[in-house]
Amino acid sequence: MMATNTRQTQKKRNAKSPRPRQKVQQVSVIDRAVRALPFSEHDIQRAATWLILTALAILAFAAAQWAGLTHAAYLQYSDLAARAGFQVQRVEVTGMERVDQLKVYDLVLAEKDRAMPLVDIEKVRADLLQYGWIKDARVSRRLPDTLAVEIVERKPAAVWRHDGKFSLIDAQGAILQNVNPDEGGELPLLEGVDANLHTVALNRLLDKASALKSQVTGANWIGNRRWDLRFKSGETLALPEGEKAAAEALLNFARMDGIHRLLGRDIIHFDLRDPERAYFRKAPKAEPANAETSGAVSKDSGTQA
Repeated sequence: MMATNTRQTQKKRNAKSPRPRQKVQQVSVIDRAVRALPFSEHDIQRAATWLILTALAILAFAAAQWAGLTHAAYLQYSDLAARAGFQVQRVEVTGMERVDQLKVYDLVLAEKDRAMPLVDIEKVRADLLQYGWIKDARVSRRLPDTLAVEIVERKPAAVWRHDGKFSLIDAQGAILQNVNPDEGGELPLLEGVDANLHTVALNRLLDKASALKSQVTGANWIGNRRWDLRFKSGETLALPEGEKAAAEALLNFARMDGIHRLLGRDIIHFDLRDPERAYFRKAPKAEPANAETSGAVSKDSGTQA
C-alpha cells in the first residue's frame, strides 16, 4: 500500500514539473548559402586549399621577380640554349622589292649572334612596320639558328602633291616616300590638303564608273569637301560634295559621254555641282595671227639667221 502511494505521488510530481525546452539551433546566412551550393563541404575545402596555394605561389613569384631571380634564371637558360647551338647565325629576308634593303638588314642583323630565346619577335616586327613601304612583316624563328623575315610591301597607287613636295602613296593613302615630280610615271596626281586621307573614298567613287577610271589622270581635293577630276584629254570635271551626290554625278557624266562623246572635243570644263543642270565651258578659240606681227617675227628670225 505504501509503494502504491509513493508511485502515485511521483506521477503527480512528474505531471506538475515542466519538461526542459529543446534548444533551437540557429543557422547563419553563410551556412545557408554554403548548403545551397551544388558542392559538398569537402569540395569547398579543397578549392579553398588550392586558392591559398595559388596565392602563395604568386607571392613567391613576385618576390623572386622583384629580387631579380627570374631574370637571372632566364639569362642562364638563354646562355645554355646558345651553347647548345640555338643562336641566330643566319637571317633570311624575303619579299623586298621597293623597300630600302639596307634599313631592313641593319635592323634585322642586330639580332645576329643572339641567343634564340632573347630575340624579341614582336619588337623586330614593330620596328619594321615603322617604314612606310612595309605594310606587314612576319618574323619567326627557324630552329636552331635562323631568323626568318617575310616582308609585305605596299604598292604605290598615286602621287600626292602637298607643301611643295611630291609623295608616293598607296591605295589607303599611306605615304611611302618623297619623290621628284617626274618619278611618278603614269600614276594619278592628287592635290589638295589631306587629299591622301580621302584616297579610299576616291577609289570607291571611280569604281562606280569603271569606263572613265582609266581616263582619269588626277584629282584635286577642293575645300576639304569635294573632288575635281582631270582626264587624259585635258578636261576637268567638277563634282558635288558628298559621296552619294558625287557618285550620281559621275555616273550621269559617264552616260552623257557614252552618248555624246564629251571627252576629247572642244570642251575643257564640266561642272556638275548643280543636280538640276550641267555647265560646260569650251576652250577659247585661237585668235587669227596678226599679219604685221607675223612679218616682224619673220624679220627677226631672218636677222637671227
